[in-house]
Amino acid sequence: MDKQIKSRERVVDHGEVFTNEREVNAMLDMVEGECERIDSRFLEPACGDGNFLAEVLRRKLEVVKRRYGSSSIDYERHAFVAVSSLYGVDLLSDNAAACRKRLFEQFIGEYAKVAKGRVNAAFLDTIRTVIDMNILCGNALSMRLVDESQEDTDEPIIFSEWSLAMGDRVKRRDFRLDELLEGQRQQMSLFGSSGSPASEWEYDESVKAYIPLPIREYPLTSIYQIGAAA
Repeated sequence: MDKQIKSRERVVDHGEVFTNEREVNAMLDMVEGECERIDSRFLEPACGDGNFLAEVLRRKLEVVKRRYGSSSIDYERHAFVAVSSLYGVDLLSDNAAACRKRLFEQFIGEYAKVAKGRVNAAFLDTIRTVIDMNILCGNALSMRLVDESQEDTDEPIIFSEWSLAMGDRVKRRDFRLDELLEGQRQQMSLFGSSGSPASEWEYDESVKAYIPLPIREYPLTSIYQIGAAA
């Protein structure tokens, strides 16, 4: 995983240089508290094959295991939160696929240690589904999905927010990435003298900021049914 360049052609064509482990850890140590907060969301706009996201996931799962490892149900609920809080975009489809595979295999390894032979297949289907939906092949500059030739499509990058509601029930809401980022840039101009934002915004407690309303919402679903419903 220390290899930083796959080929000279990819460096020339796409500026692709991977961050090595030492720099990854040094940078994440600067936000250590967020890495250890299970529900803290991370977006890597040029995720490559997952150097940053894999390390964040490792740190989060260590916290989950330490706090909830004695109960399989509690572990699964909070491990779901940890996985679903990670998002990535990469221009190259092979990188996006490698990142998904890496995160899923990493999760299986940690989950198997806690489950001790009692791995829940439905839960693993859910984890795979969430990773597939959270790691996308797209252009983080135009905020559009890309086709096989790395050309922008007309489809915007859309991410799902996954939030535990009650028990094993999850609330899913979809957001356009461009609207979320544009909203953060223009948030201050949307406040009137009363200090209230425009009506199409809502306050997100997890990020302590106003965000655009979701483009789609889904009924509450069990974490054990998300994979089957996808």
